[in-house]
Amino acid sequence: MSLQYVIDGYNLLNHQLLSKTRKSNTSDPAKIILSFIKEKNLTGSRKNKIILVFDGYPKTGSFEPNDPGITLLFSRSVSADEKIKKIVEGSANRKILLVVSDDKEIQFLVKSLGARALAIVDFVGLEDNEALRSKKEKEPTKTELSYSQMHKINQELSKIWLK
Repeated sequence: MSLQYVIDGYNLLNHQLLSKTRKSNTSDPAKIILSFIKEKNLTGSRKNKIILVFDGYPKTGSFEPNDPGITLLFSRSVSADEKIKKIVEGSANRKILLVVSDDKEIQFLVKSLGARALAIVDFVGLEDNEALRSKKEKEPTKTELSYSQMHKINQELSKIWLK
C-alpha cells in the first residue's frame, strides 16, 4: 500500500535549515521542493503520492509536474492549513496519509483524525545535517550536582528562607 504525503509547501520551502541546504536555479517553489524531495528520496518509494499545498493562487505560467503521482494544490481564498484539514477530513483512508507541517494545530488535528503527521525536521531527516549537529554541539550540557554541592546549596537557601 502506497503512502500519500500532504505537504505544506511554503512551510517546507521556508524552513530555516532547509533553506540553507537547497540549491536551485529556479524561482518556482513547487519545482524547488519537488527536486529537493527527489534528490534526497524523502518519500521513499516512487509509488508514494505527493500533494503539495500552497497558500494563495497559482502564478501564470507556473510549473506543472508531469508525474501523475504529484498534485499541486493552491488554497486560493483560504489558508493552506484549511486546505490540508479538508484533505484529511475528506480522505477515505486516513491511515495512508502523512501530513508534513510544522504547524502544531495541524499536527494535532491530523493525528486526532487517524492520519500521521511529521514535522519538517523529521521529514527531511536533518538530524544528519551538519548545521543541526553543530547547533546541538553548541547547546550547553546538563551538569549534575554532587550530593555535597546540593547539601551546601540547601543549607544556604534554608538560611535565607527560614529566617
